Amino acid sequence: MIEAHDLTKRYGTKTAVDGISFTVQPGRVTGFLGPNGAGKSTTMRMVVGLDRPTRGTVTVNGRPYAEHRSPLTQVGALLEAKAVHTGRSARNHLRAIAATHGIGDKRVNEVISMTGLDTVAKRRVGGFSLGMGQRLGIAAALVGDPQTLILDEPVNGLDPEGVLWVRNLVKYLAASEGRTVFLSSHLMSEMAVTADHLIVIGRGKIIADGPVDSVISQATRATVRVRSPQATDLAARLAGPAVTVTPSEDGLMEIHGATAVEIGEIAAKAGFVLHELTPLSGSLEDAYMSLTSESVEYHSAALPGQESVPHGAHAAPPAPTTGPTTGEDAR
Repeated sequence: MIEAHDLTKRYGTKTAVDGISFTVQPGRVTGFLGPNGAGKSTTMRMVVGLDRPTRGTVTVNGRPYAEHRSPLTQVGALLEAKAVHTGRSARNHLRAIAATHGIGDKRVNEVISMTGLDTVAKRRVGGFSLGMGQRLGIAAALVGDPQTLILDEPVNGLDPEGVLWVRNLVKYLAASEGRTVFLSSHLMSEMAVTADHLIVIGRGKIIADGPVDSVISQATRATVRVRSPQATDLAARLAGPAVTVTPSEDGLMEIHGATAVEIGEIAAKAGFVLHELTPLSGSLEDAYMSLTSESVEYHSAALPGQESVPHGAHAAPPAPTTGPTTGEDAR
């Protein structure tokens, strides 16, 4: 378990992490989301003692990371896959890490096989591709067989097979073995099928903390897609202060503020023909864009005919956020 209380990190006059409190529970995969510069990497670094909090505390399995007598068996972390001795082979890199805790070659061989590095274990890591480097970083995080796993962008550079492997691995470690898994990623589609719980951070503050479905439902609007030859008349019947009707093409419209059941009953009573009545739920990407719309520091230029921030079709109005400017956090 990871527990943070009033966790704060300042760099001079800039605040990277601003008084956040959260708990990462064992037995589930907790996703950590936020724009570049939101404070994710700084938070993860403070969890494993690489950055000292300006204020507040963070513990792993009941203690600050530095107080664990055998930290490698308590916490496995992938924060920077390139932090390796490029002249060593993959096997020797892992053996050097294992030796700090008296872990033998049997476990090293296990994680090499587990991460698919058997055929390249004797190669120098300086020649590894990005994906191979990620696998080696995950192997290093697993070598101590830790109770808590912290992975920053673990699928970066992996091919589809590797992405699926990471997904299955973390879900197995959490659900089947009861371990704590804290995972960051910018891939919303992958996080949607991997995480059980989400913590969303923006400008150093937590802006959402809850189960995936709950975060999505609270940050997006329910939509119903309706197709009818009497679409105009049906829209007039449905229109009201709480209902928004958006035509998208002849006979097709999207309706906010009314459920599929309500629309179907109104159509039936009026004798309107329905060719389609489809409830649409918001996606994690929609929810993320809505939640973080006011927390993005680096806005891309708009393409012709598009807004600068491509909000999802079903995104709710941006949630207001406040807080000081973030610090020098990379992500």
